[in-house]
Amino acid sequence: MSDVVFVNPDSSLTAYQDLAEVFSAIEPPTWSLLLAESCRSKGFVPAILDCDAERLSLEASVERITYLNARLIVFVLYGQNPNSGTTSMIGAIKLADAIKDSGLGTPICFCGSHTQALPMEVLNYKSVDLILLNEGTYALWNLLSSNLGSDITNIKGIGHKMNEGVPVLNNPERVVPQEFMDRDLPGYAWDLLPYKTNPLDLYRAHFWHANFDHNQRTPFAAIYTSLGCQFACNFCMINILNRVDNGENIDASHSKGMRFWSPGWVAKEMKKLADLGVRTLRISDEMFFLNRKYYLPILDNCIQEEYGFNMWAYSRIDTVRPQVLETFKKAGVNWLALGVEAGNQLVRQEVQKGSFKEVNIREVCNTISNAGINIISNYIFGFPEDNLETMNETLDLALELNTEMANMYACQALPGSPLYHTAKRNGWALPSSYEAFAFLSYECEPLQTNNLSSAEVLKFRDDAWNKYFTSSKYLSLVERKFGKRQRENIEDMAKIKLKRRLLAS
Repeated sequence: MSDVVFVNPDSSLTAYQDLAEVFSAIEPPTWSLLLAESCRSKGFVPAILDCDAERLSLEASVERITYLNARLIVFVLYGQNPNSGTTSMIGAIKLADAIKDSGLGTPICFCGSHTQALPMEVLNYKSVDLILLNEGTYALWNLLSSNLGSDITNIKGIGHKMNEGVPVLNNPERVVPQEFMDRDLPGYAWDLLPYKTNPLDLYRAHFWHANFDHNQRTPFAAIYTSLGCQFACNFCMINILNRVDNGENIDASHSKGMRFWSPGWVAKEMKKLADLGVRTLRISDEMFFLNRKYYLPILDNCIQEEYGFNMWAYSRIDTVRPQVLETFKKAGVNWLALGVEAGNQLVRQEVQKGSFKEVNIREVCNTISNAGINIISNYIFGFPEDNLETMNETLDLALELNTEMANMYACQALPGSPLYHTAKRNGWALPSSYEAFAFLSYECEPLQTNNLSSAEVLKFRDDAWNKYFTSSKYLSLVERKFGKRQRENIEDMAKIKLKRRLLAS
């Protein structure tokens, strides 16, 4: 019998369509791992059920949950993209309903970014008994110390249902403060993950992270060295994790900030992963390339220990420091993900509220490339001020930069982001389902702009993606840097055409 089972539902087929079978990543459930180890440090017995990694059916998932016989079922809804907390709700609600329909009476609790953004909406589902607010660490400890019944009315940081199913939010609980990060979030419960033959072999890296070689994608892991972000971009909901206010109009910009684990803590976790045979590692921090007080000791340790990791990390284009790129490369950071976002300066400034320092993007990319580091550029089409001309500026910039990889998104007003509240104030239509928030889904419904419809934005994004990944200039770059077979792998990916309801395709 477990005290708690952390569940990662499977929403992959709906969210990624035919890309789910081979090309999408399968990431370890980071927050399930963190919460499980945190609970274990307090003497509780956790388990993890990763329906995504094991590709479990609803029936098999219910069977496994029943077998684990936990006192509490916690759906932990985060993922590899900022929208994943919302799109994970696709599989979560289906599975929670199936558990209830099976007659299992174990309380079901939801946590994650969508839950933080819209707690009352989530709690209103008939199959959801409880929710954890913010990251839920302390609330979860207190829940598991309770009788999960009459005394839950006094537990901070949770939502529950009173008589006749009326949803109620208790007073907020704090997030783990900086000084207690190592103690209260003491690591990852890697040993609780499923595997086929060797640890972490059910998880696979992003296609490009493995240099477009499918054979290098497993085993794969992802870790945080910090949580949160000090910026407050309009389209981002990352900081909703830090929410400590139950007010109705709270968004991620109200709780911006970063908390760091110590470099020693990170070194310990990296050593565990190296010993488990992991070589492909994602650093999931929103802003890893920001505070040298934290990232330099981590990188120096990687160099000293010679882990041999192939890593990728995030950076804003205005925080890249050329003088430390050599250290990044030596440590094994072979990819930097850059948030270029938009090609038009006015559009970019509007969504980033003046926090963006204007730099020469071309020079930054050249500097990174000269250090031997590959670039994945992130672009977003359909910001509120975008029109066809400005979106073409973004596409033209992407084609000019011709980086080793590019993510291209149609802008979504993600729950928890300032843009979500802007859309509501403007009376703009929000996605009509969880599927519609998924960037690559059939049901995808991007945000309209002041100038363009949702369908126009989506069509532009899909056409832009196709133009980039079938470009002879881009394919020649891939073949030159990674090999002929890798080029063929990308060509195979480009043959998979997304079906879109909005475009009648």
